[in-house]
Amino acid sequence: MSFLSRNILISGCLALAAIGTDPAAHAQEAQEVSIPRSAGTPYAARNLPDRVVLTPGADPTREMAVAYRTDVAQQSSEAQIAIAVDGPTLEEKATLITGTSAAKDSANGPALYHQIRFADLQPDTAYAYRLKGSAGWSEWLQFRTAAAEPRPFRFLYLGDIQNGILTYASRVIRQAFHANGRIELVLHAGDLTAQRDDLDHDDEWGEWNQAGAYNYAIVPQVPATGNHEYVDVMLPNGKESRKLGPYWPLQFALPVNGVAAAKSTTYFVDYQGVRFIVLDGTSAIDLGTMDAQTRWLDQTLASSKAKWNVVLFHQPVFTCARPDDTAEIKAAWKPVFDKRKVDLVLQGHDHCYSRLTSADGRVASKAQHASGAVQGPVYLVSVTGSKMYGLNDRARSQPDKVAEATELYQIVDVAGERLTFRTYTASGKLYDGFELVRGADGLNRLNDLNEPMIEERTCNGDVGPDGGKCVARKK
Repeated sequence: MSFLSRNILISGCLALAAIGTDPAAHAQEAQEVSIPRSAGTPYAARNLPDRVVLTPGADPTREMAVAYRTDVAQQSSEAQIAIAVDGPTLEEKATLITGTSAAKDSANGPALYHQIRFADLQPDTAYAYRLKGSAGWSEWLQFRTAAAEPRPFRFLYLGDIQNGILTYASRVIRQAFHANGRIELVLHAGDLTAQRDDLDHDDEWGEWNQAGAYNYAIVPQVPATGNHEYVDVMLPNGKESRKLGPYWPLQFALPVNGVAAAKSTTYFVDYQGVRFIVLDGTSAIDLGTMDAQTRWLDQTLASSKAKWNVVLFHQPVFTCARPDDTAEIKAAWKPVFDKRKVDLVLQGHDHCYSRLTSADGRVASKAQHASGAVQGPVYLVSVTGSKMYGLNDRARSQPDKVAEATELYQIVDVAGERLTFRTYTASGKLYDGFELVRGADGLNRLNDLNEPMIEERTCNGDVGPDGGKCVARKK
């Protein structure tokens, strides 16, 4: 019998002994111990490190960090790191680095989460590291620091993973890595898990890590929080509020250069000519940090020396599923995006796809592109997991392109004065693409890619774009 099964059985017996034969209490207890489970082996901590996630420092030319999990027998947080060599002698010149740990009990049993920060690294250099578990060392995992100067690179942008994490989203993530080499960063637009829907929370994070597997340990991850990274709480005055879920600060060792009022969930990273700015829409809307985040956003964009500025957060300015745009964010942050000439705004939350280049609609934007008009921020919404929402009434005329009931990933290539954006379906078909070209005047123009793409994917009544049922429900 597994650790989990024993605990559930023991808990149930103790509870039944305490409540006697009260039928109502019996029913309530049965509901409490009937935890939704992942199929197969529960995600218990092991004697070797797992859930290994690499994250960039604010200066990824010289800083990286790693978070991982072990069983409670491995009390110390230890890593070895060395400049990569081409023979099996990495340990000869490896340096021992220690970090911090925090305990976490879950439905899968107790575990220790560890975080270690690698500092004083050399730019544009391959490093290998391994992590200590109670049974010994992990395999060597290899990453490369960013170059000190602007240089072409590729990043992957993923919308909500959230549901069907291992069942469905994993194939999208793996297809992205399999078909598109040289990915140097991965951006997540929030709701990495559901945190309160179809699985126990620890199972969800287990599936999330399994879906990305070793890729998350060797390619730096740049995550934004969504509303599902938060859990609902009841305040002493009887009002409902939110607090950050327990797994986020354990899973990610993020830069600490963000907003003091949202220090665990806001930050920026400068990577080879791009400044990536990560905001927290849930904290802004529900926890009163909107003004502080808006001031910090403006200051962080004003101080940016990067050629390109990309902003990442969850709730979209322009929605493709919800009936109304996100009014609070639109009022506070869109004027800053316009004033500071942000290039890309990457979002999730709506469980559909949308590329919007003009609030005036796709007819107007097409004419603007053809005339060579200056392009402002391009707003993207995407989804990777299996939960789908139907398009709203504006989606068929306002965005340049939309998709419904479709799992997607996005590949973005940055090279000098050109930023190229491609959206692919789960099976690897090119669905959308454009390029931003920086002119001599320092302003962008947008060109649609002249590459073969599949037709727009939307539901036709109850029939989905693949011919089966439409799985997108109205929001």
